[in-house]
Amino acid sequence: MFDLLLEFTAKDGSTVKLRPLVQEDAEDIVTAVASIIAAGEYIQKDVPRSVEEEREFIQEMIKKGNMYVGVEREGRVVGIGRVIKGEIIMKRHTGLFRTWLAQEAQGLGIGKKIMDYTDMWCEQNIRKLCLTVFSSNKIAFQLYKKYGFHEEGTQKDQAFINGEYVDEIWMAKFYKN
Repeated sequence: MFDLLLEFTAKDGSTVKLRPLVQEDAEDIVTAVASIIAAGEYIQKDVPRSVEEEREFIQEMIKKGNMYVGVEREGRVVGIGRVIKGEIIMKRHTGLFRTWLAQEAQGLGIGKKIMDYTDMWCEQNIRKLCLTVFSSNKIAFQLYKKYGFHEEGTQKDQAFINGEYVDEIWMAKFYKN
């Protein structure tokens, strides 16, 4: 069990905690996801889960030993980072990374801390971490490159965001374990 708590001060002076999620966080997650969906960018969902579905998802993530960390700021979860490990034996050394932050938590240095936390988790749990990023999300793409991810492929015109087709870039990073 990896239950690291990482507490730090964001660029705006607020205190932020990165910690494993618990079922009681479900409502905050659903609310934050709804706000990101409404903004229309960078989250691959049309509708958020229900609170009950999110509770079940959190429980399943815990049960399977996956990473599901929440970004707690001002007493609310305003973002997540997660790694879902490969489920079949031949792929258990891999993980798929996803992250998002509500707009109120963007630009505060939190993304870098999510990456630090994820690196610590991956060093103990998997060999290869994969992710996808939209070509229009230049900030995230540069962050991933800074953290050692390399491009593995591109799916052309994979998403339609803000009135234009954008590519989805597959990236990966390897760990020593």
